[in-house]
Amino acid sequence: MEYKWMIRDKADLETVESLGKEINVNMTLANMLVNRKVNTFQIAKDYFRPDLDKLHDPFLMKDMDIAVERLQTAIQNQEKIMVYGDYDVDGTTSVALVFGYLKEFYPHVSFYIPDRYKEGYGISEKGVRFAAENSFKLIISLDCGIKALEKVALAKELGVDFIICDHHTPGENLPPAVAILDPKRKDCLYPYKELSGCGVGFKLIQAFSIFQGKDPARVMVYLDLLAISIAADIVPITGENRVLTFYGLERINNNPRPGIKALILRSQIEKEIEISDIVFKIGPRINASGRLEHAKASVELLISKELEDALARAEIVDSVNAARKNFDENITKEALTMIQTMEEVKQMKTTVLFKEDWHKGVIGIVASRCIEKYYRPTIILTESNSKATGSARSVFDFDIYEAISECSDLLEQFGGHKYAAGLTMSVANVPAFQSKFEEVVSSRITDIHMKPVLEIDDEILLDQINYKFYNILKQMAPFGPGNPEPIFCVKQVYAENVRILKDKHLRFNVVQDGQETKPVCIAFGMADKNIYPDEIIYKMLNRKMRFDLAFEIRENTFRNNSSLQLYVKDIKFD
Repeated sequence: MEYKWMIRDKADLETVESLGKEINVNMTLANMLVNRKVNTFQIAKDYFRPDLDKLHDPFLMKDMDIAVERLQTAIQNQEKIMVYGDYDVDGTTSVALVFGYLKEFYPHVSFYIPDRYKEGYGISEKGVRFAAENSFKLIISLDCGIKALEKVALAKELGVDFIICDHHTPGENLPPAVAILDPKRKDCLYPYKELSGCGVGFKLIQAFSIFQGKDPARVMVYLDLLAISIAADIVPITGENRVLTFYGLERINNNPRPGIKALILRSQIEKEIEISDIVFKIGPRINASGRLEHAKASVELLISKELEDALARAEIVDSVNAARKNFDENITKEALTMIQTMEEVKQMKTTVLFKEDWHKGVIGIVASRCIEKYYRPTIILTESNSKATGSARSVFDFDIYEAISECSDLLEQFGGHKYAAGLTMSVANVPAFQSKFEEVVSSRITDIHMKPVLEIDDEILLDQINYKFYNILKQMAPFGPGNPEPIFCVKQVYAENVRILKDKHLRFNVVQDGQETKPVCIAFGMADKNIYPDEIIYKMLNRKMRFDLAFEIRENTFRNNSSLQLYVKDIKFD
């Protein structure tokens, strides 16, 4: 896929110079920090030294006092409490966190995860009736519930109260719950709006712990689960999320709970865990059980007390993940073939595909895979419970949730955010939806949206790449949305010592006129990549053709020797 490079504008020179002097960094680093809104000494101090004491007071969240009082009443009256969560990583980590915390001191608590295929997303009628029939008096919903008006009303009729902990955008009306914790409520003054669903659950137990006068450290042991939810749910790693993720990763690397330790061993990660390891290795394994079978297995893994038990559960989850990969690959091939063989679809600004026997659990992944090939807003639909159910994924800076909401007259249910959403409709409405969604997107999308963007922090010289520079970059972690891993570029360079690794990767030294440093570059999957018809990168590099290089800086350790390498993001030849 060809990227459009977007090198960030230079920040205000006076601010850059001032910050550089105050924190003793060079102009390149100071400029990069200012572009990330790290523009004063105090902000830089908070950025480089995250502090749990800087977390916001949970009682600033609308309805938190009501939620805590209702939870306290339930415990005093020995009521049965159900912890109810969605079946994705954010939902299962949320359930493991809140259930695990309450179970420490209260025996009458259980958890419930809806069946993706029988109940669908969010609060289900089956779940509500199960709670009522089994004498539960309080449901704490996590990562779902903000739009469940009818289901929460039914629960109220049946004598079951709701505390909703959600982070999705509310509709015009709110459910009749006892308390609704959602920083995106218009009437909520909580200072940070980008918490994950698990993050909202964490604020609930933090508030309850404060209310009961308990040691705050009892809550912080759950930060490993919270860090996984933040990483896997792709929420911004800024502000409060940055603090929570920093200490969550610290716990994962130094003292993970048995379930997470088992997942690390199954994932064969033999280095310090980073956000990318959660996104690509740990998260998919937690997600897999909810995609193909039942997410209860993931919760049971995450709340395991003994490593031996956790390892056995992780093995089961891992085998389900392997099956998920197989479904993913096969359905992706089918979807891409459909696009390639349908000329009218190839010419559209959108991809909306429907096939009744596609596996519901992997259609979100398939949508993302299709975007890698055909870069445009994409919705993959399948049939479930006699309805067309779909997952939507978007492209850079295009709000797919807004576009879907414009088609709401054809939908029975939808929800999500700017870059990802879910939707349900009558199978009969699929053709009309395909047409209307194409019309809506075409009227809004621009050429800027239709080409993947590689955001580059700055152009540098190769001699700037040294350990002093790298060690400051490393302190900018954890990286993720809102705080991406730094990407740099060098221009008019050429390659030496070009080699192919494992038939698909490239290794070479990059050379720049007038610079002594010739760092090793690793270009994953680029050995046979075509730049022009019948012209592959490997041959062009060997001919010492000049090119511009975009890259991340990483440390490589081999046989106790460490060196800096450049991980290639893109190459552009003259």
